[in-house]
Amino acid sequence: MWILQKDGFRGMAAGLTNILLLMLTLSTGSCQGHAPLTLIKEGHSTYVLILPDKPVPHERKAAEVLRQYLQRMTGAVLSVIAESAYNGKTGIFIGRTQHAPGRLAGRLQYDGFFIATDDADVYIRGASGKGVLYGAYTFLEQYAGCRKYAGGEPAAVPRTKNLTIPSNIADVQNPRFVYRQSYYPASDDPEYLDWHKLQRFEDLWGLWGHSFFKIIPPEKYFSAHPEYFSLVQGRRQPMQLCLSSEAVLQLTIDYLRKAIQAKPDAIYWSLSPNDDGGYCTCDRCRQADAEEGGPQGSLIRFVNRVAAAFPEQRFTTLAYTYTAQPPRKTRPAPNVYVFLSSIDAYRTRPLSSEPSAAGFRKDLEGWAALTDRLFIWDYTTQFTNYLTPFPDYMHAAGNLRFFADKRVSGVFLHGSEHSYSDMAELNSYLHAKLLWNPEADAQAVREDFLKGYYGAAGKHIVQYIDTLQQTVAATGARLDIYGNPVNNDRDYLSPENIDWYSSLLDKAEAAAEGHPDLEARVGRARLPLEYVVLQQSVFFGAQHHGYITEDDAGSYSVRPHWPERVQRFSAQCATAGVTELSEGGMSPQGYLQEWKERFTRLPKHNLAADATVTLAHPYSPDYPAHGEQTLTDGLPAGKDYSAGWLLFYGSDMIATLDLHAARKVRTVMAGFLSDPRHYIFLPLRVQVEVSEDGAQYRSAGVQELQPVQEDFSVAVRQYAFTVPAGAAVRYIRVTAVCPATLPDWRFHAQKKPAVACDEVMVE
Repeated sequence: MWILQKDGFRGMAAGLTNILLLMLTLSTGSCQGHAPLTLIKEGHSTYVLILPDKPVPHERKAAEVLRQYLQRMTGAVLSVIAESAYNGKTGIFIGRTQHAPGRLAGRLQYDGFFIATDDADVYIRGASGKGVLYGAYTFLEQYAGCRKYAGGEPAAVPRTKNLTIPSNIADVQNPRFVYRQSYYPASDDPEYLDWHKLQRFEDLWGLWGHSFFKIIPPEKYFSAHPEYFSLVQGRRQPMQLCLSSEAVLQLTIDYLRKAIQAKPDAIYWSLSPNDDGGYCTCDRCRQADAEEGGPQGSLIRFVNRVAAAFPEQRFTTLAYTYTAQPPRKTRPAPNVYVFLSSIDAYRTRPLSSEPSAAGFRKDLEGWAALTDRLFIWDYTTQFTNYLTPFPDYMHAAGNLRFFADKRVSGVFLHGSEHSYSDMAELNSYLHAKLLWNPEADAQAVREDFLKGYYGAAGKHIVQYIDTLQQTVAATGARLDIYGNPVNNDRDYLSPENIDWYSSLLDKAEAAAEGHPDLEARVGRARLPLEYVVLQQSVFFGAQHHGYITEDDAGSYSVRPHWPERVQRFSAQCATAGVTELSEGGMSPQGYLQEWKERFTRLPKHNLAADATVTLAHPYSPDYPAHGEQTLTDGLPAGKDYSAGWLLFYGSDMIATLDLHAARKVRTVMAGFLSDPRHYIFLPLRVQVEVSEDGAQYRSAGVQELQPVQEDFSVAVRQYAFTVPAGAAVRYIRVTAVCPATLPDWRFHAQKKPAVACDEVMVE
């Protein structure tokens, strides 16, 4: 069980002044006047590994880790003995032995550790939990030159017959953050976690994340007790819980009593709203929210009441979207930890200076004034496109120092979870070092990683990463965790820049040639560029850089070798560990199938291809696609709202197409997207009108649509209209009426409904 002192967080600020990281380097100057210790010479050692007489499991494991790695490194086999069997020979004392220097033990906190030497012996001891194990792995890295660069891969171990370390080391290390997680595939490797002193929510939380419906599931309770759930738009709906309900409070306490008994080693329990809007507006909840300045009021009061029933337990709750702001009156209880999200900020700059993070910074200041039990939920990848080059890599250093300055106690860096993503290995490695010590030299850590992991190709990877970061700044691009590489086609991910980046990786591939491990690593680094090329090729269509060509007769065909290129990409993804291309998205095999279907649906010639399109209301600038010409470019969009659609938030789409001359028109077809998860709905009415002069219009048809019922599936719908035979048409006006309000089942106080249109096909 991972144990915290009862008053741990209150003492953290004072205790941090005692943190001594890397107090002594391996330079001989740091040990002037003291002979170094020769642990192993010519593959032999007089040292033994010494454990307490009654060692705990982590002490046993620490000794075994040292024994195995030192043997692998030098060939020397060190015995493991109990302290009672110690006969005065030179030793490496592991854990809470009687010989370990007490003067250093008093400076340890949480899962900190010390590594110490005197004129003869070595001492590694932890404070609690895995501290001693962290010390063993740190000894291997800092004093024996070993590295664990990536999860799922063996550690890099130097081959030598000799190992000498300085004498009189007093290396005391305590973590700056008591909770440290970088959520990337490396976290699936237990040794990687222990080596880098990282944690997983699965190991610490008995109940994690958005938990309300895990505690009181609507499928079990809503039918008989709708009053347990949120009152939204005047009626009870299974969107959130009613937090002023005494019955909800009692059910939650009953649930936790059983859950805690089933998981007695869990450190934290999450009491957090679902990942959605729809908070309760009943009289009592509304009164609490009015007093506290928002829906965070009823939440924090509810969580405090639950926490009071379990004073020995620790609870977390999310300050996220509508609960992000601190309450006006109520402080979190002593055993309540607030998890503040930075989800609304772009990643172009560190959070301390990013303009879009101003709200986050204000909320952070407010919560920090109320509690020293503050965690941060931060984001380090593009969730809509895991493989998009997303060069925020070095922002973690500034962000974590910023969090530390604000007395933050724990950090969850949310990456691509279990699926491989852009520079996942580098992100994990950097995060680990900086989560333990935000004052570490991030540039030095980066260089050490890139040189060690990529070998001779490392210098070219450095140039590639630096060029990416410099181009983002030079082009004024925006790094959006919900962005799309298609929308960066004119800035840092333009085809010209992609070619430039690719030339740098060509050099990396050449340097790695003949070394299969290095070739595979460089190949994974190139995958994001290939993904951008494929995604943008759909956007470009028959233009240069598109996946199709158009002959002189106006017929379309797939570019040569494109199917093989997609097939190769899908196979490389599977080999690299890409299990999904976006959060909850398709697999590489699903991506391949989508392309196969696309190859069978080549564009048709659109009579409106060269039309001038005029819009009565502006489209969303967040997803510009091809601007107005998106509607007539001959490329029907897929199910991804962020690529190839024109979105109209809270306004109707009224598009007028000028064909420049009267044409014989038979049909007009318009496509619309339904994606309720992203607040995009089918229009309530679609109308097509035609005109010869642009002044007098006549109707070509109207389709009245029923408001969509609760359904979160994504779908594309086409609506066709027949123009009276023989009519000469120059102007076509398409009107799509946007719903005035969000439906009750998708209500969110801070969102508006949108309509999304693509491809007004005129034949």
